[in-house]
Amino acid sequence: MATETKKVLGQSHPNATTATTVYTVPASTQAVVSSIVICNQSATATTFRIWIAVNGAGDGNTQYLYYDVSLPGNDTFVITIGITLGAADLIRAYVGAATVSINVFGVEIS
Repeated sequence: MATETKKVLGQSHPNATTATTVYTVPASTQAVVSSIVICNQSATATTFRIWIAVNGAGDGNTQYLYYDVSLPGNDTFVITIGITLGAADLIRAYVGAATVSINVFGVEIS
């Protein structure tokens, strides 16, 4: 019988203008992402991108969920979503400034 574990799937404070993997689905596991929270910890606005790399694929235009979304200073953007992911799928992010944190919440099924 499958085991479901509700948890923080990933947390990141990425470097500016660098593609960063926030979460990788472990081997022999599936995941359901309930929310992604992007927080700008600076008074200066910035942008972010979020995408899914299926089975660790290289970055491509078809993968983007959000692209260069403006994030005001001292603000948080909450994505409430039901993304289903398979083993080795990645959630990746890119931020315009190194003042952004990203948290991913959901369920792993193994």
